[in-house]
Amino acid sequence: MLNALVAAVTDRIRERSADTRGDYLQRLRAASATGRTRTRLSCGNLAHGFAACSQSDKDLIAAGQAPNLGVITAYNDMLSAHQPYENYPEKIREAARACGATAQVAGGVPAMCDGVTQGREGMELSLLSRDVIAMSTAVALSHDMFDAALYLGVCDKIVPGLIIGALSFGHLPGIFVPAGPMTSGLPNSEKARVRQLYAEGKAGRAELLQAESASYHSPGTCTFYGTANSNQMLMEIMGVHLPGSAFINPNTPLREALTKRAVTQLVNTIDRGTAKPLGEILDERAFVNGIVGLLATGGSTNHTLHLIAMARAAGILIDWSDMAELSSAVPLLCRVYPNGMADINHFHAAGGMPFLTRELASAGLLHTDVNTVMGEGGLEAYFEEPKLQGEDEVFWSAAPQESADTEVLRPAVDPFAAEGGLKLLQGNLGRSVIKVSAVKEDHRVIRAPAIVLDSQDALLDKFKAGELEKDFIAVIRFQGPRANGMPELHKLTPPLGVLQDRGFKVALVTDGRMSGASGKVPAAIHMSPEAVAGGAIARLRDGDMLTLDAVAGTLAVELSEVELADRQPATADLTPNNFGMGRELFARLRTGASEAESGASILFSSESDDAASPRNKG
Repeated sequence: MLNALVAAVTDRIRERSADTRGDYLQRLRAASATGRTRTRLSCGNLAHGFAACSQSDKDLIAAGQAPNLGVITAYNDMLSAHQPYENYPEKIREAARACGATAQVAGGVPAMCDGVTQGREGMELSLLSRDVIAMSTAVALSHDMFDAALYLGVCDKIVPGLIIGALSFGHLPGIFVPAGPMTSGLPNSEKARVRQLYAEGKAGRAELLQAESASYHSPGTCTFYGTANSNQMLMEIMGVHLPGSAFINPNTPLREALTKRAVTQLVNTIDRGTAKPLGEILDERAFVNGIVGLLATGGSTNHTLHLIAMARAAGILIDWSDMAELSSAVPLLCRVYPNGMADINHFHAAGGMPFLTRELASAGLLHTDVNTVMGEGGLEAYFEEPKLQGEDEVFWSAAPQESADTEVLRPAVDPFAAEGGLKLLQGNLGRSVIKVSAVKEDHRVIRAPAIVLDSQDALLDKFKAGELEKDFIAVIRFQGPRANGMPELHKLTPPLGVLQDRGFKVALVTDGRMSGASGKVPAAIHMSPEAVAGGAIARLRDGDMLTLDAVAGTLAVELSEVELADRQPATADLTPNNFGMGRELFARLRTGASEAESGASILFSSESDDAASPRNKG
């Protein structure tokens, strides 16, 4: 039996999205009805499209009977998570030929790393790069040469961008192909300890670099449960990965076999006529399943932006109220750093995605009657784990009935917490979100005076000068998508953690992001409306008394409505954000970005479809 609240939220989303989803499906089905694309290409079109192929591939493509797969890759060898993709195209071509099909790299998309750009000017391109990735995906597929696609991407903005772009070609079947996490390195507890020592001036740069290098040490995703690994969880629980494939380490026999199986799975379902268009797989039920998975695992707060934008690409309208309501019904089943000390490899070894998916489904928290890339069987195929048979054949068998480590992964009947880790905060400053799964209960309600600043560096300067030895709520504004591209403010985590450990009551309020690695300090993020768009956060002053209550779901300043409205909003000189590191090229993306609760996107209107949202109905 599906949980009543999950069913109600799904029905509400379906009703709210009736017009936009209906329009999307109508376009999808019209595109599907035109048949194989290559039959419509002129001889000149087709000759250009396969000029560099082998003669055997040319013959297959020209005949137009066998599937031709497009590969969209986010490969670069500067990102550890994407480096394994270097050799995937040839492996995919070989696997396609083995089952009578062809494959071509249709195009590449940019892939930047928040870990490299953290605290740097380049970070101001990060969130906006998601929409660039989506558009790049569309450009690659616009050659109209393909019957299906494989999407190679892992990290923060890359997977959401690929999803958005893929949904613009949602009539095509597709599979997302993961690359897996790096093996475990320095324990997360030790990494966090060294970071705090460095913030206090008790460790030097050499010691910090040694710790960081021991943490991020080989090909694969970073092992903490940030946005990259949250992406992989989402792709699996939403049915666009092969079952159990998200967290297999790179360059292992099972990883290699799963990559080949993704190709044969796609070709076989096309040949059998059971392949579902990606736009039909990713329906309201799939997105609700994704939100439930995010909540149950304490996943990245960045997905309070990305899931909204991805859903809109499929004509589906979700908002923070939906997420917060689901959070009240979804138990927290995982403790993975920063919500615990274990890493993603420990989660996988404890039972991983097959165990998690089965537990959530058995508790009635997931829609199991969904479409997936497996072509049949609904979500039940995802209760099984992949194994090797021989050298490179994959088969699936039932996942263990019990967690191998209940300090990392628990059954639904014995959760770490009765509710998920996400809260919606509302009050006279607007709406924001907070992740509390890593915040101790005695830090979830903070009443303290505001320290109002317009950059994270200004707060770091105060910390280094010893001016923050007191209770306070830091307000960091002019960090929203329209102001400077909404960078992550992860540099604030160590100093605020130090002050909290010293016994001070501290919290953060910002219209910026705090990253998928946000942890033990309460942080009200994504404040909407943002300061540059006239949000009330621009009217705050030093000393204003704020109350952040993550239990009641409120965030407010202790001012009357009249006094707050009468204040002149502050302004900030944003011209330094306009140039350097390519930021001048993103000016129109910044000014055109929608509010955070609309996905902080240039691709979707925050006016017409927002009218359906509960937050705009009083």
